[in-house]
Amino acid sequence: MAAGHTVTHDLEVRGPWSLSTSRRFWEGFAPQRLPSQEGPLTTVFRADRTWEPLRAQVTQDGPIARISVGRTDGGDPRDPEAAIAQVARFLSLDVDAGSWPTIGEHDPVIGDLQRELPGLRPCGFHSPYEAAAWAVLSQRIRITQAASLRERLTADLGEDGAFPAPQALLEADLDLPGRKTEYLRAVARAALDGTLDGEHLRDLDPDDAFTEVQGILGLGPFAAELVVIRGANAPDALPRHERRLAQEITERYGEDADVAAVSSAWRPLRSWAAVLLRIGREERTGEIEGRRPGRE
Repeated sequence: MAAGHTVTHDLEVRGPWSLSTSRRFWEGFAPQRLPSQEGPLTTVFRADRTWEPLRAQVTQDGPIARISVGRTDGGDPRDPEAAIAQVARFLSLDVDAGSWPTIGEHDPVIGDLQRELPGLRPCGFHSPYEAAAWAVLSQRIRITQAASLRERLTADLGEDGAFPAPQALLEADLDLPGRKTEYLRAVARAALDGTLDGEHLRDLDPDDAFTEVQGILGLGPFAAELVVIRGANAPDALPRHERRLAQEITERYGEDADVAAVSSAWRPLRSWAAVLLRIGREERTGEIEGRRPGRE
């Protein structure tokens, strides 16, 4: 990391984990590919609650994740413990995945994918706030267009590569298509009032969390699942409004597959199994990135 004040914590990760595998499938807004590289994973993110821009570095030593976090301006994080916890949450390092191999033993489809992607842990959005903002930006337009909008907002209103703080979205004169400005400001207000707090959403039953997020203007069922599953990185929530996942379950398990029955075998890591299936589909089809299968 850059010179400055950082806080470092060594976290024992329970269950299979590979930093190199996980970083290949950063779950930002698609199965997004990070450049192939070795060494530490580094990222800039906006802290929950304090909204300060932070820089994190993560390295792996066997089952130990060494997490270092500091402000992008070189200062100390206002809440170091919360900053470390947020990094562990968006990288799924805080989840006890001791049962994950057993799930693969009981479900051969999941087992095959686990062997193809050993040690994969779902890497989510930095926060539910950023996931909700992405849900608004990506409504009714292509992912590449939404990514351009997000990059523009970050360049104009963010800090050091971190997405803009909620207050910045409320105060800025945003020029976005359709009702995106109205919806994005609703997301910003929800973030400031605590509705989109990552710890809060993780503490709720997933269905209750879905319902709460849908109370935010502009966020429907699909967006709510995105916010809870990939924003709060809830490990045991089943998406019911993800068309491509439903298609993949049909293809892998058969036309008559009962999603509830199939997914019951994935507890307590239903989100992980769903992410694994989605990544497997994207690797095979390239339908989100618009690439040919097998093309790097």
